[in-house]
Amino acid sequence: MGIAGATSNQQGVLLVGIAGLLAGALSMALGEWISVKSSQELYENQMQLEMEELEINPEGEKKELKLIYMSKGIPEDQAAHIVEELMKNKTLAHQVLVKEELGINSEELKGSAMEAALSSFFLFAIGAIIPILPFIFTTGLKAIILSTVASAIGLFLIGSAITLFTGKNVWFSGFRQVFFGLATAAITFGIGKLIGVSLAG
Repeated sequence: MGIAGATSNQQGVLLVGIAGLLAGALSMALGEWISVKSSQELYENQMQLEMEELEINPEGEKKELKLIYMSKGIPEDQAAHIVEELMKNKTLAHQVLVKEELGINSEELKGSAMEAALSSFFLFAIGAIIPILPFIFTTGLKAIILSTVASAIGLFLIGSAITLFTGKNVWFSGFRQVFFGLATAAITFGIGKLIGVSLAG
């Protein structure tokens, strides 16, 4: 919208729009990959440290696990018995310690950083292509109006979808998303218009 405000050059608007789409999608994908990979590496390191503690100081780990069970309301004798049984299988004991002491669910570590990155890339690209599409088929004010309408619909759908997680009113969330999205677009368009006039002058 900034470029559309600054110039009437159709190719320039499309070029910047597509470049912005690719730059944003790649940035989001890389950020998602780093986030997932870093979390996995952090958890794996904590799990490894827990295994080392189990090897070096099994009695200390027994006491920790016993206290965890007792804090859940299990009687001391019963908690001690459960821990003794668990310690007979070091792998199982490690899994329980990781879950109970560190709060790590080992199943979550099986997620693919690459899958998360690709999902982020395509979701961003789908959202970013909406305001660009009208400029492929038409030009000038008509393209700007169609882009605004398409963007408003897309923003409303995103705002509405968020209510699945927030439980808020669909209309409120949808129109709030539209308001802030179009306000940002209008400001960007205005800045582009000022820059365009300034450069032309």
